Amino acid sequence: MAEIVLPDFCITFIAMENILAVIPSRYASTRFPGKPLALVHGVPMVVRTFRQAAKVFPDVCVATDDERILKTVLDNGGRAVMTSADHRSGTDRCLEALHKYSRESGKSFEGVINVQGDEPFISTLQLETLARTLMSDGVDIATIVKRAESVSDLEDANRPKVVVDKDMNALYFSRSLIPFHRGGNLTDDMLGDFPYYLHVGLYGYRHAALEKICALEESFLEKCEKLEQLRWLENGLKIRVAECNVQSFGVDTPEDLERINKMDFKEL
Repeated sequence: MAEIVLPDFCITFIAMENILAVIPSRYASTRFPGKPLALVHGVPMVVRTFRQAAKVFPDVCVATDDERILKTVLDNGGRAVMTSADHRSGTDRCLEALHKYSRESGKSFEGVINVQGDEPFISTLQLETLARTLMSDGVDIATIVKRAESVSDLEDANRPKVVVDKDMNALYFSRSLIPFHRGGNLTDDMLGDFPYYLHVGLYGYRHAALEKICALEESFLEKCEKLEQLRWLENGLKIRVAECNVQSFGVDTPEDLERINKMDFKEL
């Protein structure tokens, strides 16, 4: 019998069928209370994020601990599950959402994509890149990075950096500028020759890996840098990194929301 070769679009579709995209969403926020329900071009932020993710994944759900967010998502045709208010992080919320959504839908999933709820215009290319990386052979955890275009971005402690090995596995994440450039002051025009990477806060997990990392205790490096992915590296887990040089438009503050509402976005 002749070997059957599936075209790339079929392979991608099959992979997406095995993935659940979860959007952790909390109402409480120190800098921006109620952020998930803030209107972005007339649409609640969490709803707009859901719609972007649904362009890529057949199964998407919002994981929240707030009835107002749950109702808003459901009223706008989305899917959502209630989760505990006691989770340490969005990663833990993703695991509970996976269990609940699987029970309610009767489906099982090989992978989970953690989509940030404050990225109302998240790029479908970013999501597709992350999903393909996650579903590659031998990958348990995946994330994406963007090449830095300015030294000021690299010096911003709110923009984590990552260094990788020759196979694009993460070696370390830091809020500091890494690697240190011993040859003198780093300048913007040097970044074309030196691939400095900014971490984009998107993660994908195989089911078994997600169960494992949620059972780990907070680690020393994680406490120092306030980056939970360092807990995974400290415990010997590998994180595969994919490059996707697409601009993100996250909303952390009311000022960010005002700025994004003034922008003229084309269909992404």
